[in-house]
Amino acid sequence: MGSADHEPEEAPPHRVRVGAFAIEDVPVTTAAFAAFVRDTGYVTVAERPLDPADYPGAPAENLVPGSLVFTGTPGPVDLRHLSQWWAWVPGACWSRPLGPGSSTAGRERHPVVHVAVEDAEAYAAWAGRSLPTEAEWEAAARGGLPGLPYTWGPAPEAPGERLANYWHGDFPWRADPGYGSTSPVGAFPANAYGLHDMAGNVWELTADWYAPRHPDDAEHACCVPVDPRGPAPEDSLDPAQPQFPVPRRVVKGGSFLCADTYCRRYRPAARRPQAVDTGTSHVGFRCVVRLTLPLV
Repeated sequence: MGSADHEPEEAPPHRVRVGAFAIEDVPVTTAAFAAFVRDTGYVTVAERPLDPADYPGAPAENLVPGSLVFTGTPGPVDLRHLSQWWAWVPGACWSRPLGPGSSTAGRERHPVVHVAVEDAEAYAAWAGRSLPTEAEWEAAARGGLPGLPYTWGPAPEAPGERLANYWHGDFPWRADPGYGSTSPVGAFPANAYGLHDMAGNVWELTADWYAPRHPDDAEHACCVPVDPRGPAPEDSLDPAQPQFPVPRRVVKGGSFLCADTYCRRYRPAARRPQAVDTGTSHVGFRCVVRLTLPLV
């Protein structure tokens, strides 16, 4: 796990062992999530009314459910200020991914987005599955190629290749044709384990709480840890955003917004924090089933 090339959040690189598990070969789609909603009547976090008691002093007209939607800029911008390409859109949710007036028609095979952690866990429980741990996810994404930077091997994508749905073009205002949004699952080549979209398309939620780096002693531990887990929820705050004291889960894999000029996070070692109470238009998930087999 991890990488020495992207300090501090991916460091240190270290060995782990994981118990046997099966993982879905694509992210959960909008069609699959729709089946869950039809069967259970589930209402996602992005669709639930807001409690004014949780937002003292906020105008009542602002307390409407919604989600964060990527909105491309009209031209080049200062990449240090991501608020320029994100907008809080009232009414945006998994079934209206761009906000009111949009729908999932034609997106049935796209990954479901605008799901918060409890939405993903509710789906997983309904399906008899779980969210993967960070270690499980990374082991699966590497496809039997430990230590290499990409799911497909040691080298970046070459000109003319289409290996993953990350940003091709000038971020965040001009994407090459076929990029700049989610794509149908399985549209890009699988890794050596037969798993699609382990790089790009959408970030994927995991079961682990976020810490700003791997344990400092992991690289030199006397014993290889088995099925390691992250910190406790109360210790999972993002040090880069102390003004938002919301616990955060690890998300993996990068998304269609990962640009080489901005963040090359479509790599197995890449990781970032995702607030548990928020969905966005570039975060989804896939599930695992843990198996009773010898350690691998």
